[in-house]
Amino acid sequence: MKKALLMAIALQLLVLHSFAQKQKADLIVHNTTVYTVDREFGKAQAFAVTDGKFVAVGTSEEILAAYESENMLDARGKIVYPGFNDGHSHFLGYGISRIKKADLTGTIPFDEVIGRLIAHREHFPSKWLLGRGWDQNDWMGQEWPTKEKLDEVFPDLPVVITRVDGHAILANSVVLEIAGITGETRVECGEIMLSDGEPTGVLIDNATELVEKFIPPVSKSEKVRALLKAQEDCFAAGLTTVTDAGLNKEDIQLIDSLQKAGALKIRVYAMLNPTEENLDFYFPQGPIHTPGLTVSSVKLYADGALGSRGALLLEPYTDDSANYGFQLHPEDYFDKLCQLAYEAGYQVNTHAIGDSANRMVLKAYARHLGGENDKRWRIEHAQVVSREDRHYFKDYAIIPSVQATHCTSDMYWAVDRLGPERVRTAYAYKELLQENGWIINGTDFPVEDINPLATFFASVARRDMTGWPKGGFQKENAIGRKEAIESMTIWPAKGSFDEKLKGSIETGKYADFVLLSSDLMAQDIALLTMIKVVATYVNGELVYSKDPSGKP
Repeated sequence: MKKALLMAIALQLLVLHSFAQKQKADLIVHNTTVYTVDREFGKAQAFAVTDGKFVAVGTSEEILAAYESENMLDARGKIVYPGFNDGHSHFLGYGISRIKKADLTGTIPFDEVIGRLIAHREHFPSKWLLGRGWDQNDWMGQEWPTKEKLDEVFPDLPVVITRVDGHAILANSVVLEIAGITGETRVECGEIMLSDGEPTGVLIDNATELVEKFIPPVSKSEKVRALLKAQEDCFAAGLTTVTDAGLNKEDIQLIDSLQKAGALKIRVYAMLNPTEENLDFYFPQGPIHTPGLTVSSVKLYADGALGSRGALLLEPYTDDSANYGFQLHPEDYFDKLCQLAYEAGYQVNTHAIGDSANRMVLKAYARHLGGENDKRWRIEHAQVVSREDRHYFKDYAIIPSVQATHCTSDMYWAVDRLGPERVRTAYAYKELLQENGWIINGTDFPVEDINPLATFFASVARRDMTGWPKGGFQKENAIGRKEAIESMTIWPAKGSFDEKLKGSIETGKYADFVLLSSDLMAQDIALLTMIKVVATYVNGELVYSKDPSGKP
């Protein structure tokens, strides 16, 4: 009896000892508020990371009792969200702009454009002078620029500066001569602006291709520098995944090689440019999903942009009564590519700004999708959508992929383009969300600022980063804070078929997360613009810290 009792006590001690054994983790984060963004949109206080993935999420007491690590992060009350995912951007193009082009954003007046070009030329001499970011809507009178000032200051140097939306350029006379553009030159689905029968230097939509083919190509080494610079800026903004909305095979393979070498840690959802080379290479392979790279979609363009009056409208522009915008391709072009993508198991993601362009693309999708489906085809921007066409999003499970800061950048002049009634059908994010049940949010950087916190603020407040207008622009289409967070995390992951791997803080998912200075879900709306990124982690590895010591 005594022997049996001793054995029972020994067994109990052994069991207790086994429970006391803590599991080793590579990282433990505790003393925080964690928004898991799981199905219940739950909250936690701590989590453990092993081999780049979350292995446990719970209270601080639970995690600290069960796990130990040499890498303990006391978050000191900072707020943790899943790493932000930009649902529509131009990652490589942004990086190239950062290392090769003069930054012309916010330039008022045009003399400031010239000043920045001169400064850029002094620091980065090259055979062509390039810039990006001007917007005539910011200037007094909102008049299109002309080439004369560029000709005066740079009489012998080719100069091309791109409008903020990427759908128009201004070129000087040297460039027009190189490209052979005269007053008699014509182009389909684009415009060469003329004054007294001569080109002003402004080229819109397809007309830009007449010049762009002469610009010296970016070298591979420059692309590597561009990608690494873009990654640096993304991590500082709290982004752990980005969408690149239009890449070629060689650039996707470069991204893949840098990821495999460990130099590029950011995750990339790459949309294919619809070239024959790209489609012939990728479509037979089917969708590609690696830990860092997803290739599962093709990017199409239906029209231009609203700011340059290239968006295709059902009725003429209110401020240009003879102009309906541009349809960049015939309808059979979209049908052909939709069919090819459908057969290959690829998504179709189409840029559509105007209500006519959205109608055309929605109907093309409907012809190929046929009804309920899980193909996750997307409309990129879905900016102006007629109310009678919105049912397509629900009926055919089409995803609206929007950029909330387009609303707050365009609100100063959008009514001029669309008129007071039609503008109500634009930037209707809440109504689109109600149709589809979920929505993807992004920035379209470098068209807009790279900051996802600005995306959040524009989504919920419908104000610019100065807080204007106080009541919000078309506030009835603001979305809730929970939905705004989901649109920047789990829903873009779902939009690339990666929701089982990232987008929320759950056991088994990649340990991508961001620490913020304050709580997006609880902070007073007027103070949301004060919130900052404190640190960014990918696979549980610190990739950005506001504090050089790495402490929150």
